[in-house]
Amino acid sequence: MALDEWLLEQHRAGKIPPVLRFYSWSRPTLSLGYHQKNWPPHWSKLTVPEQPLDVVRRPSGGRAVLHQGDLTYALVISGLSGKRSQIYGSLCQFLIEGWRSLGIALQFGQARRGYIHNPNCFGTATAADLVTLDGSKLIGSAQLKRDRTILQHGSMRLNPDPELFSQVFQVPINLSNNVRQSLLSISREEAIAALRQAACEIFDVTLTPYELTPQEWETIYARASRYAVTLTT
Repeated sequence: MALDEWLLEQHRAGKIPPVLRFYSWSRPTLSLGYHQKNWPPHWSKLTVPEQPLDVVRRPSGGRAVLHQGDLTYALVISGLSGKRSQIYGSLCQFLIEGWRSLGIALQFGQARRGYIHNPNCFGTATAADLVTLDGSKLIGSAQLKRDRTILQHGSMRLNPDPELFSQVFQVPINLSNNVRQSLLSISREEAIAALRQAACEIFDVTLTPYELTPQEWETIYARASRYAVTLTT
């Protein structure tokens, strides 16, 4: 989380070009949206396995995401104009095209009544999220905007653990069997390759690897503690 916000600040200052980053999590972790203040009492007692579930706060908004068996992306970009829904529509096109090339068609979700009070990001789909044609939410996205610079975060479910999901959110995982079977045939590497190719085509860019210096890592690590969260009841 510290790295993603640092990338936003560096691009905002004109020190680096736009950034597209993919990553996964070393252990199951809950990330809370920046403004999320409430959560179920049992979250403070969750263990995975036999250790407290890691919890962090994202710099972007939205609700809680269980990062386990997912692929996370961070997109940092600037210069876009229009309403937030229009910006989401533009930035999500590479996700739609990338997953289409993998055989999964996606469309934007539509928030239902009461979604604001649902602590689970994947418990409902808004116009910023992408769902399959049968309504299964595959990608949840959220943004942080500073001036005209945007950090868009998103989690893509590849191989989530239904038992852990139910333990955390106390509802069954809302992925149809057909979608889950399709996802099992797609590796993390295949997903990244397809999304990189789609980003190059949609944004008309060439992606170049960026290596952080030891000094940059030191700066980022020094800021990491601000994103840690200790849940209390």
